[in-house]
Amino acid sequence: MKAVNIASGSKGNCTLIQSNLATILIDDGLSVKNLEEKLKQININPNSIDAILLTHEHSDHIYGVKSFLKKYKNAKVYIPSFAQNYYISSIMTLPIQQVEWYTNSDFFIKDVTISSFILPHDSHFCVGYSLYVGNNKITVATDLGFTSADTLKNLAGSDILFLESNHDVELLKRNVKYTAQLKKRILSNNGHLSNVACAEALISLVKTGVKQAILCHLSEENNTPELAYNTVKTLLQRQGIIEGEHICVDVAFQNQVGTLFNF
Repeated sequence: MKAVNIASGSKGNCTLIQSNLATILIDDGLSVKNLEEKLKQININPNSIDAILLTHEHSDHIYGVKSFLKKYKNAKVYIPSFAQNYYISSIMTLPIQQVEWYTNSDFFIKDVTISSFILPHDSHFCVGYSLYVGNNKITVATDLGFTSADTLKNLAGSDILFLESNHDVELLKRNVKYTAQLKKRILSNNGHLSNVACAEALISLVKTGVKQAILCHLSEENNTPELAYNTVKTLLQRQGIIEGEHICVDVAFQNQVGTLFNF
């Protein structure tokens, strides 16, 4: 089983997870050309993509889906069935023959069992995903305003966890480019997870066996990879959790393919 972040941030998001039989993307916010170039870097043939699992309808997560499906007709896009309650033009215009609406129960793509869970975000729908092959669990949870008890329960025990670490609160508050309304939205319970909130979640999750975390969806305006990593590392250390020993922390990037993790 393999997992790698292909792009992460407000300009486009995509994560690849591959089992022995299935190749799956979580979101596709990239142009077809950009995605093809990045897949080539990790020796993945775009024709091998079985599925794209959508987390929510914001453009940085679905921008490239329609074009990708048009070019690669073997792929299907999976969307939670409750999203049908909303008229979301960017989703409802996808080729119907390549759309799979799933319920809240687990579903399967070849040898992968997939479980979705609702995340708090200011979109019509937003979900995270846990993917299981045998005893291995990979979870992707980005675009969430806070980690509820239910969210933490779904993240628990992940071998690899892709978790949002969007912003530094003080940098956001001082950002003169952002309106007060936008800052309020990002800081709300339906906004984005801060570095500190991400660290607090990981402190709890280490106790459940999470050994590898990848910090995702970093703001280019209100964060840096170094700041996110150092904030999380420091807060973990204050609780006696040593990065590199009790848990490994990596960072996902907007413009380059991240670390490839292999089971």
